[in-house]
Amino acid sequence: MVARVRPHLIFAAVVAGLALSACDEAPVVPVPPPADTPAPVPETSPQTAASATMRAYYGQVQAALLSQGLLRTDMGGPDTPFTDRNLAENFLKIALYEEYSHGQVSTVRSQSAIRLLRWNQPVRMALVFGASVPQDKRATDTLRVASYLARLQRVTGHQIALNDANPNFWVHIASIDERAALGPVLASELSELTPGQIMSVTNMDRDTYCQVLTQSNPLTSAYVAAVAVIPSEHPDLLRLSCIHEELAQALGLPNDSNAARPSIFNDDEEFALLTRQDELMLRILYDPALRNGMTEAEARPIVEMLASRLTGGES
Repeated sequence: MVARVRPHLIFAAVVAGLALSACDEAPVVPVPPPADTPAPVPETSPQTAASATMRAYYGQVQAALLSQGLLRTDMGGPDTPFTDRNLAENFLKIALYEEYSHGQVSTVRSQSAIRLLRWNQPVRMALVFGASVPQDKRATDTLRVASYLARLQRVTGHQIALNDANPNFWVHIASIDERAALGPVLASELSELTPGQIMSVTNMDRDTYCQVLTQSNPLTSAYVAAVAVIPSEHPDLLRLSCIHEELAQALGLPNDSNAARPSIFNDDEEFALLTRQDELMLRILYDPALRNGMTEAEARPIVEMLASRLTGGES
């Protein structure tokens, strides 16, 4: 088995110079319940100081991105045209290369060629919430993920759905403190993870939005398991952006390309949510004309034909 980690890093130029400021609000003193009334059992664990700091930071990050016209929620429009050639080249760069050699996260990025990877078995996804995540957030996240998975299934034609009973894809939404304790859980979910890959999650710094870890069978070039980790401190749009990108990348689009536009598969943060071109790349990925394990040279003529068909041959 081969395990890979794919982090979603914050676009450094956007957050450069961001500074956190302390709040001057007066502390709220809770009123104790009457002596004859039992205190309610909290549904979630209290927020820690470290988590509160992360929440404030990510709130500033989202505000900075939005102020620059980034994190778009449309699917692309007249200002982001693309041709069949663009689609084919973007697909080949994103599906058949990866940022980190052999899935090992390092400070030096590279573009390593890989063979075509995708799921052969149905994707059964479990949402796993940290104890600090409030019930209303859990309900909202569950609805959003279920809706998004239905969209991914329509686009790919592959079975993808929530399934807590027998999952092969886990999505952890957890605070900084909870992520630090995820090591044993991750090791049980993806048995081939290295200590360094696990540490990339447990020691995930604030300039990493979220991560996805995948495990594949080298004999079949098929994914067999995956884990996505999303900080619960994210405000709504950053949180949804992580859901869109990491879940789609774990289907078999592991790389980023700054040439891809409109797309969430790049580092510029222009788009927060899956775009029209991203949907077409996912359709190409799961087209039966392609097969697992193809090299770029083997896949290229088929990809070019599919891209032309999907765009009406607009070069």
